[in-house]
Amino acid sequence: MSDFDQYEDRELFDILDRELERQNTTIQLIASENFTSPAVMAAQGSVLTNKYSEGYPGKRYYGGNSVVDEAEELARERGKALFGAEHANVQPHSGANANLAAYLALFQPGDTLLGMRLDQGGHLTHGSPVNISGRFYRFVSYGVTESDERLDYDEIRDLAKAERPKAIIAGATAYPRIIDPQPLRDICDEVGALLIFDAAHIAGLIAGGAHPNPVPLADVMTFTTHKTLRGPRSGTIVCKAEHAKAIDKAVFPGLQGGPLMHVVAAKAVAFREAAQPSFRDYAAAVVANAQALAKALAGEGFRLVSGGTDNHLMLVDLRPFDAELTGKVAQDVLDRAGITLNKNTIPNDPRSPFVTSGLRIGTPAVTTAGMREAEMAEIASLIGRALRNRSDDAALAEIRDSATNLCSKFPPYH
Repeated sequence: MSDFDQYEDRELFDILDRELERQNTTIQLIASENFTSPAVMAAQGSVLTNKYSEGYPGKRYYGGNSVVDEAEELARERGKALFGAEHANVQPHSGANANLAAYLALFQPGDTLLGMRLDQGGHLTHGSPVNISGRFYRFVSYGVTESDERLDYDEIRDLAKAERPKAIIAGATAYPRIIDPQPLRDICDEVGALLIFDAAHIAGLIAGGAHPNPVPLADVMTFTTHKTLRGPRSGTIVCKAEHAKAIDKAVFPGLQGGPLMHVVAAKAVAFREAAQPSFRDYAAAVVANAQALAKALAGEGFRLVSGGTDNHLMLVDLRPFDAELTGKVAQDVLDRAGITLNKNTIPNDPRSPFVTSGLRIGTPAVTTAGMREAEMAEIASLIGRALRNRSDDAALAEIRDSATNLCSKFPPYH
C-alpha cells in the first residue's frame, strides 16, 4: 500500500506512485538532484503552506505570523552557523532568484560583471544573453583553457584588469574541479570588485568540508538548498553584514512577494541535517564515488573533461567512445536502460546544446541511497554496455533489469 492510497484524487496520486517507483528502481545520476529526508518532505508538506508572511520576522504585512517567524529565524540562524556567515536570507524561491537578488541589491543596469561561460560550465544567470542577467547587465565571460579544460586564474586576472568589472561571479553548473575562492578574492581586490560566489552545486560539499568554504572571502554567496545540500528545491543567500539590508530589500519587495514558509521550514531541517557529523562522511563519499565512477568510465573508453573530477560531478566526452554518438541519443538510450542523467555540452563542443557531445554525471543521489565505490564500477559497466548496444532492445531490457536489481539493494524510500 502506498502512502498516497488514502487520497481521493487517484488520477494525480497514481502519477506520484509511479514517480516514487521510478526513483526507487532506476539509477539517479543527475548532478543537480538528490533524495531529501522524510523530515524535509514532512516540513515542506506541512501547515506552513497555508500562511502568508510578506516581509521578515517581526516586520510582516499580515497578522498571525508569530509562530512562522520562529521557523524563519531558525532557518536563518542555522544557515549562518552552517557556513560561518554574518547574514542569511532564506526566502529566495530558487538559486536563479538568489543570483538576481544579489545583482539587484549591488549593481545598476549596464554595470560590467564577469561570469563563467554557459557553454563551458557556467549558469544562465551568469550573463547568458537569453537570461535577464545578460539583458540587464554587461557581462564579460571567462571560461576554461583549451589545454587542460580548467580555470586559469591568471587569465581571469588579465580579463578583470582589462574590463574593470563591478564583480566577479564565481561558481558553475558543469565544472568538475575545485573552484578556489582565494585567487578570485585577490583578483577582486586588485580591481576593486566584489566577489559573488554561486555555490548552487557545491553547497553540500562546502557544508561537509569537501570543498573550500568561500564565505570568509566572498561578499555574497548564493546557493540552492537541493543538489548536494539534500534539502528542498529552493535558494538562499548568505553575505557580509554590510550587504544585509540591500540583499533583504532586493529579495522582498524587489523580486518576490510572500515567502514559501513551508519551504523555509524545510530549509531549516536541511541545515540542521547538514550540520551533523554524519554529513561530513556523506560529502566525502560523494566525492569518492565521483572519482571512482570517473575512473571506471575512463576504463570503458570515455574521455573525462579535465581528466577527472574533484567534486560531485564529471563531464564525459562521448566522441572517443563513439564519434557518432551524441549526448541526446545517449541520454535517451540510458533512460530506457534505467539510468538517469543528462546530456551536456563540453568545452568547445562542435554540437548544439540540444544535441551535445557530452554527458554530465553526478553522484549525490546514489550516495544518499547508500551506494559506494564498488557500485560505481558496476554503474560504469552498465552505461558502457547500454551505449554499445543502443539499438538492441533486448539488451537494453536486460540492462534495465540489472539496474533495477542494483537499486533494490539501495532503495532511497521504503
